[in-house]
Amino acid sequence: MSLVTQLRSERAQLNDTLQALAKKDAAGEQLSAEELQQFTSLETQIGELSAKIARAESAERLNAAAAVPVNESARGINGPPAGAHVTVTDNAPPGASVAQVARLLAAAGGNQQHAAQMAQEGGFGQDIVQTLSTVTPGAGGVLIPANMAASVIEALRPRSVVRSMGAVSLPLVNGNMTLPRIKDSTVVGYIGTETDIPVTDMTFADMKLQAKKMGALVPISNDLLSFAGINPRVDSIVANDLLISTGLAEDLHYIRSAGSALLPKGLRYWALPGNVVDAPVDPDLKAIDLFLGGLMLRLEAANAAMANCGWLMHPRTIRWLQSLRDGNGNKAYPEIDQGQLKGYRFGLSTQIPVNLGAGGDESEIYFVDFSDCYIGETGQLSIAYSTEASYKDAGGNMVSAFQRDQTLVRVIAHNDFGVRHVESVAVGAKVKWGAGM
Repeated sequence: MSLVTQLRSERAQLNDTLQALAKKDAAGEQLSAEELQQFTSLETQIGELSAKIARAESAERLNAAAAVPVNESARGINGPPAGAHVTVTDNAPPGASVAQVARLLAAAGGNQQHAAQMAQEGGFGQDIVQTLSTVTPGAGGVLIPANMAASVIEALRPRSVVRSMGAVSLPLVNGNMTLPRIKDSTVVGYIGTETDIPVTDMTFADMKLQAKKMGALVPISNDLLSFAGINPRVDSIVANDLLISTGLAEDLHYIRSAGSALLPKGLRYWALPGNVVDAPVDPDLKAIDLFLGGLMLRLEAANAAMANCGWLMHPRTIRWLQSLRDGNGNKAYPEIDQGQLKGYRFGLSTQIPVNLGAGGDESEIYFVDFSDCYIGETGQLSIAYSTEASYKDAGGNMVSAFQRDQTLVRVIAHNDFGVRHVESVAVGAKVKWGAGM
């Protein structure tokens, strides 16, 4: 109990006794000499306590103004006082801070200052309060500070298959970056005595990354977004929805986007024409093995670094490969159970279509050296919300957020994707395996 609270409690008890005597006097009852003396004494004591409370309140205000948070966590819990050798660990999940900002904005009806006040009163961390109270709104939303954005980007790694496979993240400080690469190497050979050394040139090409606007729209139940104090489980659910939608949006473009001035170019269109190979139709096990080995060979033959290679495919494809058996009934690729195919790990994404081709039943397989894949990002992130907008669900149906009692949270980031050595990407096209599964 604070000193102010204790003094107020004492004053309230004295005041109750004084009020009882005052009521007795007002009712026409004669107060005894002792009661009159007691009344006077109570007045004096209450006056003295009021003066003490005023001084104590002033001291607390000054102390709060001079206080410096120690090991402040994302949930607003201050660390131990100076000299106490205790380590405070922040257990908030990655992305939870952004989820808390979204919840507070929704609860405040989009009023940023009101949201900041709610964060302060609700015991949220100073990072949340400062984001809502000091950061300038942008494009109808709130710009997320770099430290929070970095947390979200880090948390995206397991949600985005391209990131999880080891694509390299680079900062786009001014919104763009140019990375030179050797296109044609010099040729060195043996020559005879007194023979001129032939001239050989090295030619270069550039991979340019330029920030492009990416948006993800996430419908979230208003029951979750309602302001109910700090609830780690709710923040985890909201953050999970935000991260999954953002990760899917990234994979959609990083894998198969044709690229433009507004869109990043994906792996499918970074691949050289000679590295795009049609899959065998109705193949036997030998043909499948040769096909998969051929994709790997294209990188090896181009002297790719092979530093961090892996496969990308739709879940349908890997489950079909997992079901293959040799002539003795044994699994053809038993290592699939351990997350590998032909010695390299694989990643699965539903953003790789299974409805390509004239028959609408084709898919693709990618074999990539992800050490040559680069994601350039500005580190800026903004969120906005709406309770009235409509959106298209997974089936393409128009849904009213108001009718569903949902809030649409929009996340906007700026990034780009590129492959430094295009020889590091091989694509197996027209994959119909598993179409009947």
